[in-house]
Amino acid sequence: MNGQAEFEIDIFKLIRTLWSKILIIILAAVLVGTAAFGYTYMFMAPTYEATVSLYVNNSSINIGSIRYSVTASELSTSSALVNTYIYILRSRTTLEDVAAKAGVSYGPGALRSMLSISTIENTSAFNVTVTSHSPTEAELIANTIASVLPERIAEIVDGSSVRIVDYAIVPSSRSGPDFITNMLIGFAAGAVLAIALIALKFFIDEQNDAMIHSADELRAMYPDISVLALIPDMRLSEKKGYYYSSYYGDKKGKEA
Repeated sequence: MNGQAEFEIDIFKLIRTLWSKILIIILAAVLVGTAAFGYTYMFMAPTYEATVSLYVNNSSINIGSIRYSVTASELSTSSALVNTYIYILRSRTTLEDVAAKAGVSYGPGALRSMLSISTIENTSAFNVTVTSHSPTEAELIANTIASVLPERIAEIVDGSSVRIVDYAIVPSSRSGPDFITNMLIGFAAGAVLAIALIALKFFIDEQNDAMIHSADELRAMYPDISVLALIPDMRLSEKKGYYYSSYYGDKKGKEA
């Protein structure tokens, strides 16, 4: 025997097997997708978003010992200042001030997780979006940020000027959760799970078929090798009265 028998996978046979089970795959996808939609609808609380738009307006500011002069031709410097202001907004002290003024009980960490800040490309403006399960709370926190942030920045950055472009309004529709996205994820998960189980069964069956089950198969695979001995399957023996026959509960063997 030169080495172990190789186990080969017929990829086209696997594809045919999967295609023959296409109805099972579709059914699994529909069931899991429907379950995901139902869970989203019944158990996930709706969320609402309120956005306030701010504009960084600086002609000359001081940060420490460094002085910045910002003109229309120095937009990159102004964009860098936007990042500085965003950092100040996300700081613990600023968020504590926002929570206190808005009258909410969120800590800095929880409040920070409710914020989504985005810069407007090629401008000195940025948006602050607050996500909450209450539409009025989202609007309140967003406008409180618009009130607190300019004062907070003025305490840190000399010569700063932050203007309000748009105040937040109470959102009229929910922003999440996304029913369609969750349902599609459920469809995909159900299909993948069904395909994985079918493929696993296919591999197991193929491996079993590749195993040697009899002396004749052994001789056919290795004609130059002599079979020295065989181990009989005692459970399939037709002989009666032997110990192994009664051991496996053979009724006649027990009587003998």
